[in-house]
Amino acid sequence: MDKDLETMSREQLIEEAKKLRNGIRQHRDGTQHDLCWHHPALWGLLPEKSDPVPAVPEWPEFIRGCVKYRQSLDEQNPDAPRTKNFYRKRTISWRLSLVKNLFGR
Repeated sequence: MDKDLETMSREQLIEEAKKLRNGIRQHRDGTQHDLCWHHPALWGLLPEKSDPVPAVPEWPEFIRGCVKYRQSLDEQNPDAPRTKNFYRKRTISWRLSLVKNLFGR
């Protein structure tokens, strides 16, 4: 699956590592409502071009999963800062800037 790495020069491997690290950092640094989003830009960093369609649970099960996720944040990091910010829909320009930051385009 990763045979392409074997043909890359040292410089290409370094660039690839930097690109992947940037993508991981963008994901890691997500906060507030961004924690709940589908992240195709992250797996878009992989060389195989695939846009998997996730299996989406029905609403009641989906909400139970959201509550469990939020509870796990309390358990794993009980001292994390809290916010009362409401969800704000992201614009297409915000998403395009995220992709630009991830892919350098």
